Amino acid sequence: MGKDMDFLVFCGNSNKQLAEEIVKKLGMRLSDATVTQFSDGEIFVRINESVRGRDVFVIQSTNNPAEKHLMELMIMVDALRRASANSVTAVIPYFGYARQDRTVEPRVPITAKLVANLLTTSGINRMVTMDLHAGQIQGFFDIPVDNLYASPIITKYLIENDMQGENFVIVSPDAGGVPRARAYAKILNTSLAIIDKRRTAPNEAKAMHVIGDVKNKHVIIVDDMIDTAGTLTEAANAVLEMGAKSVRACATHAVLSGPAIERIVNSALEEVVVTNTIELSKIKISISKIKVLSVADIFSEAIRRIHKKESISSLFTN
Repeated sequence: MGKDMDFLVFCGNSNKQLAEEIVKKLGMRLSDATVTQFSDGEIFVRINESVRGRDVFVIQSTNNPAEKHLMELMIMVDALRRASANSVTAVIPYFGYARQDRTVEPRVPITAKLVANLLTTSGINRMVTMDLHAGQIQGFFDIPVDNLYASPIITKYLIENDMQGENFVIVSPDAGGVPRARAYAKILNTSLAIIDKRRTAPNEAKAMHVIGDVKNKHVIIVDDMIDTAGTLTEAANAVLEMGAKSVRACATHAVLSGPAIERIVNSALEEVVVTNTIELSKIKISISKIKVLSVADIFSEAIRRIHKKESISSLFTN
């Protein structure tokens, strides 16, 4: 390993496959750590090599089971700090609890802020994540936060498959996702439409009508995550009712909980493009409608640039 790559990369149990891809891109190996459980479920961590004076990166998404993966990450960070690591950067491809970023009704927590406090208290010096559900979560941390974007990977796939131009339209499934959809529309040179969505309860949504022209066009619905796929399938039905020729979807985080797979399989969606920020089971990957793209290139380059103290933003602005 060259002097410019003199750092260590560890991972927890949430997404080892992505971690392996990232270190392979970096020309490294995953550093050795034991992350397991006692018989009563308590998490046990042991760092099996010296980290004294070294810059360390820990790769761990906080997807389901979120509490277990979050505790693994924090205990790993504590172990690294106590082992005299020079710095610890938490690389969290999928940041869980991001949807609880404000109080939308009385007597509810702002859990995203609580998680930010927990991570900072555990001892991280920096966080790297991807496509935060709400950008303002970066302000919940009093340490640097690098919010990466999956758009270069997803738009490259769409362009390679000739899904661009005036025959296509990018659709945001809600008002909050308009900036993201607008960015995709600009890259792909398409028009833009929005779904007017009314949410009745958590994980339940009813798409009401489409704002914009989708008639006789191929629709690409763009979102940051797909959870139960209720919003997505309602949005797909809405654009088809308005005369769309076809509909497909793109999202960074494939949460895919509850009835999501069944809904996608039985829907009119021709394809659902996601990334591997969350490790999917072989069953989910085998679904023909689901296309999984790797974000290992972006994360490996971000890690390299952070260690060399180079610009991260130029990954997306040049």
